[in-house]
Amino acid sequence: MHSAVLHLLRRLRVRDRESGIGPAQLSALSVLVFGGPRSLGELADAEQVRPPTMSRIVSGLERAGLLKREATEDGRRVRLVATTKGTKILWEGRKRRVESLAHALASLGEVEKGRVRELAELLPEIVRKI
Repeated sequence: MHSAVLHLLRRLRVRDRESGIGPAQLSALSVLVFGGPRSLGELADAEQVRPPTMSRIVSGLERAGLLKREATEDGRRVRLVATTKGTKILWEGRKRRVESLAHALASLGEVEKGRVRELAELLPEIVRKI
């Protein structure tokens, strides 16, 4: 299962190249788009990288107009927020990946589709247990 999931993700990620953004930037941006605003440290933790690495990723995203920094209430920290442009790029990428997956699933027979559906229902439970 581990190997199959990795291969599936790798093949779907090929469609991410169409966004024109590197994988590390796309991954960080996805945390902000789908998980909401974060501090630099929170984003680094979510992406399992060190803050200096995340600073470079964030700087690139900011230069591209895909995220912005907003001051917090106390003014000592900033919150990173995806821009409309960044959000649009992420949703378009997600749409491309889903279309690719749907196309592949459409070629399966009804029995196989049922098995995939069953597995898809179990995956969230498996993820919670990890």
